[in-house]
Amino acid sequence: MPEKRDYYEVLGVQKGASDAEIKRAYHKTAKQYHPDLHPNDKECEEKFKECNEAYEVLSDPDKKARYDQFGFAGVDPNYAAGQGGYGGGFGFDGDIDLGDIFSSFFGGGFGSGGRNPNAPRRGRDIKISLSITFEEAAKGCKKNVDVPRVEDCSECAGTGAAKGTSPKTCPQCGGRGVVNVQQRTAFGVMNSQHSCTNCGGTGKIIEKPCPKCSGKGKVRRKNKVEINVPAGIDDGQVINMRGHGDSGFNGGQNGDLKIAVSIKKHKYFERDGFNVWYDKHVSFIEAILGAELKVPTLDGDVKYTLPAGTQPGEVFKLKGKGIERLNSIGRGDELVRIVVDIPTTLSDEQKALLLQFDKSYTPPKGGGKEGFFDKFKKK
Repeated sequence: MPEKRDYYEVLGVQKGASDAEIKRAYHKTAKQYHPDLHPNDKECEEKFKECNEAYEVLSDPDKKARYDQFGFAGVDPNYAAGQGGYGGGFGFDGDIDLGDIFSSFFGGGFGSGGRNPNAPRRGRDIKISLSITFEEAAKGCKKNVDVPRVEDCSECAGTGAAKGTSPKTCPQCGGRGVVNVQQRTAFGVMNSQHSCTNCGGTGKIIEKPCPKCSGKGKVRRKNKVEINVPAGIDDGQVINMRGHGDSGFNGGQNGDLKIAVSIKKHKYFERDGFNVWYDKHVSFIEAILGAELKVPTLDGDVKYTLPAGTQPGEVFKLKGKGIERLNSIGRGDELVRIVVDIPTTLSDEQKALLLQFDKSYTPPKGGGKEGFFDKFKKK
């Protein structure tokens, strides 16, 4: 497994950074390495994934707390096992009791002496991707998606036992799910705990399994979920729907559904925070004489009077025509950049007329001796 970079380092913030600082750093980094800006660039693609992984952890208070305390082992159960270094190969997640680890060496006595197999446990989170249009991200939308999730079996109500029967307490471990084992070693007799082989560590024996779930108590099925995409959401951000993940065990709470949002590129709009950029092409005659323009916005076309003598590259603002601010009020602006189209093919007559006009053009005071069209050639 390749060595991971510290999540704070990935986003370029210090440990202890505020949620707002982490969010700003994520937006900046994600935009820098977005695959749409670097097609077929594997290095940028990996850094974009690394950035999303870091933000997923640091934006979640529970995961952030575990990461700050235990490092990668606190949020990735596979990490320590793949490193072969500190920790002896043990990972850590919300379903693992550190008491289990210590009790396997010292025969209990740490915390409660091991996790109770019948204690409530939280279900796993589900992660999916959702692709939406530029307009849907700007104004918000609702999406219905099919999400496969693990649920309690409706036939046995999650017990795993056939109707009319119920699980029995394992006689070998007394319902604890573990058994004590003594081993004689060079250091003396060592006590350790191992998973009970009679019940598979569940503490229960199912004599007649449920035919629908084969005694597992859980089934996987698709659920139609309505996702409320908030207006102003940005590319790569994650929507968290609490309780829509896999169902818990022994009455534990459900996991969450995490939706990673991907925004499709627009044909001519470009996002800049909550502002929108648009390049408006005009002829050089319109730039010289001024014109009534029709400018597209997220709300439809609007009219704009282009002043005479507008220079190439000038920007004018359509206030409040940008993107709705996420979880706030108000909207950004649309920034319209003027692109003057210079004709590439002219007849001899047209060239003569332009040359005649250029000779008669008097530049502004202090503007030098350049001709009228020279300024366009410099752009």
